[in-house]
Amino acid sequence: MKKLLEKVAVEKSKNYEEYTVADAIVEELVAAGVEVIFGIVSIHNMPIYDAILRDGKIRMATSRGESGAVNMADAYSRATGKLGVVLTSTGAGAGNGAGSLTETWNSGTPLLHITGEANSSYIGTDQRYIHECKDQLKMMEGVNKSAFLLKRPKLIKPFMRKAIKDAVSVPTGPVTVQIPTDFQAMIIPENNLVHVQTVEELEVQVTLPEGIIEKISTARRPVIWVGDGIIHAGASEELVTLVNKIKAGVITSESGKGAIPEDHPLCIGNFAWFTRVEEHVCKADLLISVGVRFRSTETNGWSTPIPENHINIDLNPEAFNRNFDTQDFLIGDAKAVLAAINKGLADIEITRDLTYTEEIKEVREGVREDLRSTIEPYGEFAEIMNEQLPHDTILVTDVTIPGYTWANKLVDVHEPRNYLYMTGGGIGQGLPMAIGAKVGQPDKPVILVAGDGGFMVNAGEMITAVHEDAPIIVLLFDDGGYGILKYYQEAAYGRKTAVDLKNPDFVMMAKSMGYEAEKVTSVEEFEKGLANALASKKSYMVVVDVEAVGILNYKDSNEYIRSFRPHK
Repeated sequence: MKKLLEKVAVEKSKNYEEYTVADAIVEELVAAGVEVIFGIVSIHNMPIYDAILRDGKIRMATSRGESGAVNMADAYSRATGKLGVVLTSTGAGAGNGAGSLTETWNSGTPLLHITGEANSSYIGTDQRYIHECKDQLKMMEGVNKSAFLLKRPKLIKPFMRKAIKDAVSVPTGPVTVQIPTDFQAMIIPENNLVHVQTVEELEVQVTLPEGIIEKISTARRPVIWVGDGIIHAGASEELVTLVNKIKAGVITSESGKGAIPEDHPLCIGNFAWFTRVEEHVCKADLLISVGVRFRSTETNGWSTPIPENHINIDLNPEAFNRNFDTQDFLIGDAKAVLAAINKGLADIEITRDLTYTEEIKEVREGVREDLRSTIEPYGEFAEIMNEQLPHDTILVTDVTIPGYTWANKLVDVHEPRNYLYMTGGGIGQGLPMAIGAKVGQPDKPVILVAGDGGFMVNAGEMITAVHEDAPIIVLLFDDGGYGILKYYQEAAYGRKTAVDLKNPDFVMMAKSMGYEAEKVTSVEEFEKGLANALASKKSYMVVVDVEAVGILNYKDSNEYIRSFRPHK
């Protein structure tokens, strides 16, 4: 027996000395600077997990579902600016992550999804190999920027490098790599793949078109509209310098929140589709847009009237005239282009009419007051959050009425990468995204605004926050169902169905998973509850009883309501 155990130990040690496809995968990830991978272990990715363990340089963060794992990797990337990486199983496992990959595609997050595939000899044979999918590659292509299948084990290094480069290249987005199960533990030569020709990082040279500086310096009513392109480029300082120089009002897209501190007096904020803001833009004589997509939901279906004098700055050439016409489209990194503009303006004296500056401030305060007057008492909730939350707080809003009616507008974000939301509009992704953000930024408070209906989609991930020592604060607004759909059904049809939900006792559920928790029924109790949550060193849930506090009177346009009724 002793000899048998010694033989097993020798064989085990020998196996660990062999270089496999899985080892090459980990080697490429480490070389790319990957520090954390989110995922779930499976028989179809075990060799990769073991290679990660033996290498010891990458942290494995274990989620409770593939969908949540993708969300965590997505949020990790958004909050840190690093490549997000997720590791899932084959077939059903990859499919579970597909919905969250659509969110990552919508947000343009650089993410690498590593998944298994059936044994290479069974792919496409319809033999129903375990976890087999009819066409997994096609499924992955439908939810990613791109997807690749490894066909030759010895080519794993260039295969991984290509995928990583694709994920981080403009336009950034999620990329899936499929590694057949029989390839993962296959022994391959430990050859070196070296880029012997290196490119030194040189200072980016920007040559602005003739007349651009004059257009900007002579504008009397300039408006700047920014998206997350500013954040990706790390150009917030250059943006603030330009704003202070030309005294322009700043509109941010939702994904652009935090590009400029939202307590800046010239920051109008995430209110683009509000009437006051549209009227302000309509009277502008110059619009400078930077790294913004102009989504339909933020431009009233692309009907916002913008000035003909429109300078658009974007690193992606495909953004040219994508949703609005552009007079001058400047292809380039936002940080470099804005720095060049600031340099060109440095010696030019710009005298701004004080009445215009006051108008910007009036628009800024007006849209906030207009919103507060329609959502009471939740305007007080926002004020309490602004008073209590540290300036470096990461705010995450799920797809829920409190999230997209007031939290994404009235709660100030002061730093880039400190606001995350569901770009694609899918419910329930906020919880795992909050956890991913906390893993990436452990020293920052992370707070989630969620509704009870969406929260239960990924409620199992609550324990992940505890398991991964990633304490978050959950503000759960409990109205007993899908509140927005209740409104739309009753407004459109005068009746409702499938929107009232039976919920658990959220406080008890949270406590059973290691959270501290309490229910609040008033503004005063919310103020105390949030203070308790911020003082706690553990994950904390504050359950807001919406019926007791007050149902929010949400109202959409009659035109949109009519779209749900029979029509030609």
